[in-house]
Amino acid sequence: MSTVKLAVVQMSCSDVLEDNLDKAEAFVREAAGAGANIVLLQELFENLYFPQLERDDLFSLAHPSGAHPFLERFGALAKELGVVLPVSFFESAGQAYYNSLMMFDSSGESLGVYRKSHIPDGPGYEEKFYFNVGDTGFKAWNTRYGQVGAAICWDQWFPESARAMALQGANLLLYPTAIGSEPQEVGGLETRDMWQRAMIGHAVSNSCYVAAANRVGTEGDARFYGSSFVCDYTGTKLAEADETSETVIYADLDFAAARRFRAGFGFFRDRRPELYGRLLTLDGSTRGDER
Repeated sequence: MSTVKLAVVQMSCSDVLEDNLDKAEAFVREAAGAGANIVLLQELFENLYFPQLERDDLFSLAHPSGAHPFLERFGALAKELGVVLPVSFFESAGQAYYNSLMMFDSSGESLGVYRKSHIPDGPGYEEKFYFNVGDTGFKAWNTRYGQVGAAICWDQWFPESARAMALQGANLLLYPTAIGSEPQEVGGLETRDMWQRAMIGHAVSNSCYVAAANRVGTEGDARFYGSSFVCDYTGTKLAEADETSETVIYADLDFAAARRFRAGFGFFRDRRPELYGRLLTLDGSTRGDER
């Protein structure tokens, strides 16, 4: 296959599980009907973005990955439609809770689970109350349509996340997301443009395609600003949704072209990992330095 068609779904959510699942499935079917090979849904689409507030009762939304109320449904959907389908979900594992993603190949087989590594904590995004830090490390999966990496929302701001997936061969980085207006107590900062720029930078620095799926609509005090997009390995936007519409956007991806460009541009040839030890510390010291 010379090109791969990517679809990115942007939708609003309610507090009714079945309504959200039905809507997500309908959009996946629409995307597959338009020829999509890979379909990206947004973060935690099963419900409203519940981490706006700290509530003990909401831990009941979590389920083990092996006994989950809708993962099997979406695995079967991936198989039926022949699409690669990463699915975000709230996972419980023993006494731990994770913001997780299961990657389904086009056969419906689960290729594994990624657990969100970077967990935000601030007004309107109280995720550290609900989620443990992920313990899976970053992953790039060998899907039917090529090497695909996936991380979750806050992960998308960290260049180390993107680089780790690219080093494993990812030609496409997928970011399911739930981001919108910031509460007034942090100045009402508008993050839309810087959010996109951060990921576009990952595309350029790693010479790979990048896509983000965000939600839309008002939930509690937050307005989720959509603006889901796809960019190519030079950072050029290929498709972009607006800030309010429920929609699917599409882009044709040429992974072979991305690999050629990446090899010729030399970012990975000229890396100096032996000089990056400071990145492995929190305070920027080199390992072995005396405090």
